[in-house]
Amino acid sequence: MFQTTIFPRFTDTDALGHINNTAFAIWFEEARLPIFEIFHPTLEVKSWPLIIARIEIDLLAQTYWGKDVEIRTFIEKVGNSSCHLRHEAWQEGNKVAKGLAILIYFDYVSNQSKTIEEHIRQQLLQHQQ
Repeated sequence: MFQTTIFPRFTDTDALGHINNTAFAIWFEEARLPIFEIFHPTLEVKSWPLIIARIEIDLLAQTYWGKDVEIRTFIEKVGNSSCHLRHEAWQEGNKVAKGLAILIYFDYVSNQSKTIEEHIRQQLLQHQQ
């Protein structure tokens, strides 16, 4: 499991005074950084090897500005060319959102998925739950 702490920005709130639903997609993406580094340690965008195939977000409770949000990221499944991630957002001991992201190991030159290399697979499997 990977953990990332987010301090919500005031601009993450909406007119109702809670965190807007769009913030979670951004927060979950930020929490994927350690996984991005497993796939591509340099994070060089000109040779980026990932594409996102799917994201889901379920909002479970209201989330508020001024209080940290802990994002927990789990490797759920490692396929031939895909990696399924689960995200959970927690604030003050309450799970406030959960999500799924499916990453595809991708070759932008051939415009096709590619098989996850064994050394990458082994690192990912160390974090599987």
